[in-house]
Amino acid sequence: MSNQQKKLNKSATERLKEQRLREEKSARTRRRIVIGAACAAVLALAVGVTVAVSGNDGGDGAASGPLVVPANASGQDGTVITYGRADAPHTLKIYEDFRCPICERLETTDGKTIQQLADSGTYKIEYHIATFLDANLGGKGSRTALAAAGAALNEGVDKFKQFHDVLYANQPNEQTDGFGDVNHLLDLAGKVPGLKTDAFVKAVQDGTYAPWAAKVSQAFNSSGVSGTPTLMLDGKTLNVFTNGTPISPEQYQALVQQTISAG
Repeated sequence: MSNQQKKLNKSATERLKEQRLREEKSARTRRRIVIGAACAAVLALAVGVTVAVSGNDGGDGAASGPLVVPANASGQDGTVITYGRADAPHTLKIYEDFRCPICERLETTDGKTIQQLADSGTYKIEYHIATFLDANLGGKGSRTALAAAGAALNEGVDKFKQFHDVLYANQPNEQTDGFGDVNHLLDLAGKVPGLKTDAFVKAVQDGTYAPWAAKVSQAFNSSGVSGTPTLMLDGKTLNVFTNGTPISPEQYQALVQQTISAG
């Protein structure tokens, strides 16, 4: 075989090898696209009802200081916020994240009714707050908002509840980190009459309750709840969404009464 023929054969072999490599690369790319699209579809279905928990609580150095538990915190380890009459015959547990857009939709639709039933003594509310969206979306807004809510709780349960409502009424898009700015949180706190005491402002600026917020987040992660918002009345999960839309206040009241009657 001549040198020229050897060169031609070698060139053809190299071309075939390069073609196989290109085809394999294209196949891998197609598989990644298909898998990515499937994951996105599953996530979209999950977000239709709740925001699914994934990742860790996104803790940072600010949570490594001394643990200061706010006055008015409840639960054995001080990670629960209880609103309503202590002697209420029933307990509604609400699991939520301040950055959760589905929580905001439920709060906008049914928040007043949820509170009214607590105010009337039908049940007391136990808030269990998460910060997992910081890990999912990046940033620190969930943690910073929760630490500020701890400062509000230190001022009083009613102050916490009002600040809680203000946060949801002014929730930034979940893809942004608006609650990560303490000055913005302090501006929002100004919407709650009497909340911005010197002690409150200092606690928010200093991150006094950041370690407590991390502890609250860890308690949520250990709860077994897989998404927010989740509502449980006397241990029974309430289905407060229909086709991804919050049920009406009237439907919520009926659901509560039905659940209580079923015992």
